[in-house]
Amino acid sequence: MRKTLGAVSMKLHWLAWAGLWLLSLTAISFSGGAVSYGLFFGVSLLPVISLVYLLCVYGGFKIYQQTEGRSMVCGQPVPYFFVLQNDVWFAFASVSVRLFSSFSYVEDLPGDTEYELLPGDQVDYKTRLICKYRGEYEVGIKEVVVADCFRLFQVRYAIPSTIKVFVWPRLVALEELIHVPELSVLQRELAAGAEADVVVRDYAEGDPLRRIHWKATAKEQRLKVRTQIGEERQGISIFCDTRRYSRDIKEYLPLENRMLEVLLALGFFFAERKIGCSVSYGQTSLVKSVISGRSEFDRFYQKASELVFQEWEDSAEHFVQAVEQGLFWESKLVFCVFHELNSRVLAATERLAASGTMVVIYVVAEQLSEEILRQGSERRRIVAVPIEAAIEEVL
Repeated sequence: MRKTLGAVSMKLHWLAWAGLWLLSLTAISFSGGAVSYGLFFGVSLLPVISLVYLLCVYGGFKIYQQTEGRSMVCGQPVPYFFVLQNDVWFAFASVSVRLFSSFSYVEDLPGDTEYELLPGDQVDYKTRLICKYRGEYEVGIKEVVVADCFRLFQVRYAIPSTIKVFVWPRLVALEELIHVPELSVLQRELAAGAEADVVVRDYAEGDPLRRIHWKATAKEQRLKVRTQIGEERQGISIFCDTRRYSRDIKEYLPLENRMLEVLLALGFFFAERKIGCSVSYGQTSLVKSVISGRSEFDRFYQKASELVFQEWEDSAEHFVQAVEQGLFWESKLVFCVFHELNSRVLAATERLAASGTMVVIYVVAEQLSEEILRQGSERRRIVAVPIEAAIEEVL
């Protein structure tokens, strides 16, 4: 049997007990007698009886819980059950459970539910558990709350057998990229193996020397470089910020989960269409992976799932150095996944845009300042990605 907690608060029960105790004290003060003294001692012993009862419940109460495996995928329900059992000769008046609710939730389980168990009775609850974020953390029942039959005391204790799981990031299949409508043209060029068009422009700091167009340089008497369009099979680059922005797991885990979801959604989008792309991120130094199909993406998914964000990681500096070293100059399209933008990152992306590369910056944040949004342009698009928003509607 179960009922909702909070029907009568513990404070009211203490007030009622105090009223009874004062009445019994008044009775023995004015009239005396066996009945008055019996009532007084009976009411006075109620707290002691309640405490002894709680100790007995603590020793005789059993709880079991289990999930189907300790490895699961973010957002995917898995079977979960728990059992509350009374192995002693007296009834349990009030037993309730508290769940790890920050990163996971249990389907169809009312909050703050109180169970009453008769001797030898048990409660079996079969449902499903869903993890909201990628990472390694505890799920299921966190602690048990036991109250005595008179509702004077409450004991809250953590269970020793908590469940710790490893949650893989969710993979979102995108039908299109909202902010890159020109992608269909690029896809046709890649599929057809289009010949390179050569665009000559002024030299910018960081351009590779091999891109200098010597004939145009001699003609105009200043350094000129060529930008090739349509030739490279791997003309798309993705960069992901891997810095940890907080020490509070409740803050950094949802943020990092969303950043990885964006990264994986982009990689999977191109892998499914057999469009080659390179993915890079900082891990002390720059780490780069090349994805040209599903097999390469599957290996990258494994690597990304185990990716550890670090407070000391300077992803912005990694990105700026990569631009200066020419890592993205051969790309027609560069995607960046950041949580914060600084002036150096904005300057680096502006240089890429000026060179003929389209840049799309996804900023994982609830909202962006007007100052940041105003810096977006046709060649450099800045998009806010809220942590709780549906990726399909944002990317």
